[in-house]
Amino acid sequence: MNSATPTSAMRGSNHVGMRQFNERTVLQAIRHHGAIPKADLARLTQLSTQTVAIIVGRLLDDGLLVKQDRVRGKIGQPSVPLSLNPKGAFSVGIQVGRRNLELLVADFTGQPVERVEVLYDYPDPDQLFASMAEGLQTLQTRMGDLWARTVGVGLTAPLSLHKWADLMGGPAAEALARWEHIDLPARVQALTDLPVVFAKDTTAACVAELLQGHGRSVRSFLYVFVGTFIGGGLVLSGHIMNGERGNAGAIGSLPVGLATSVSKRSGMPPQLLQKASGWQLEQALLAAGHNPLLIHQGAIMDAAYAEFTAPWIAQASQALAMTVASSAALLDLDAVVMDGSLGAPLMTALMAATQDALAQYRFDGMHQPQLLAGQVGAHARALGGALLPLHSQFFPDKDIFLKQDAA
Repeated sequence: MNSATPTSAMRGSNHVGMRQFNERTVLQAIRHHGAIPKADLARLTQLSTQTVAIIVGRLLDDGLLVKQDRVRGKIGQPSVPLSLNPKGAFSVGIQVGRRNLELLVADFTGQPVERVEVLYDYPDPDQLFASMAEGLQTLQTRMGDLWARTVGVGLTAPLSLHKWADLMGGPAAEALARWEHIDLPARVQALTDLPVVFAKDTTAACVAELLQGHGRSVRSFLYVFVGTFIGGGLVLSGHIMNGERGNAGAIGSLPVGLATSVSKRSGMPPQLLQKASGWQLEQALLAAGHNPLLIHQGAIMDAAYAEFTAPWIAQASQALAMTVASSAALLDLDAVVMDGSLGAPLMTALMAATQDALAQYRFDGMHQPQLLAGQVGAHARALGGALLPLHSQFFPDKDIFLKQDAA
């Protein structure tokens, strides 16, 4: 089967279909271990040589696997390693952010191949859905015949977008308030024939790190994503944790201080999102007449902006250090992985300051997790969204995330 064969023609696979479990097991083994001959694949999966041969034949016919060059050893016949075919299947990730809309196509190996981004001051629903429809058409045009092998759309967004209306204020408040009565997944489904699945944006980013980043070697970690607002995800023993209401790892709501008795309201400790979100730095830049979107650019660390970045890094790193220490005591973590949509130099400075601030905390009686820079980067939320349909259809851990309410 050539790379342009429609997905609906794949044996046992269509837009809502699932592969057989043994096929999924074989695909997962190759994804984890890279190119591997059939004999080694049988040992690894504990399937019989005959079963593996039959499965591999089907997967080759379906265009999901490709043969690599023969490898000649000293003993026996030359072996032919098998690997995932990057063009075997594709998936779309759509990330609705508070400052941008991102649409991304990932190939069968999980690598981004096409991307469209739309920037805005705030997500106005009418403009956003129009941009989304245009972006999907752009991606389809770019993909050409390969679009037929696209299996689904992974939609990601912050939970309860309308609840940020008061915090963002100004013209954004009215537009954000309208999200309360919008069924985001249903509106996106109306734009495409592909099946749409939803996940919270920071959960999707965590999925990307689990599958394409540190998750390949780190079993338990707290994931921190610093964007316009800070959020997170949680991986324990190699599995995404969501919680009953989808709030596991929702570190943005974590208190970073002690309550006082000054008054019921003024005595409340701040939450992490009030101390370590890009929003605070954006507002400081805006008040001084600078472009707030500078926080996502490398130039943000220029000396001209030091009077804004230095205080923000100081307060954000202190709040993050407290978050790391508190989480380590509760969850027994191997690592805390920090990533974000901020400019790379700013993220590096924030990481270093957080590491320094951790020296002020005692870790007696618990393991101090390693602080690691994320390996996926600013596009983690959209990429994580794109990975969800691929894993749902082709890999054993199809329930890598649980259905979450976008309202």
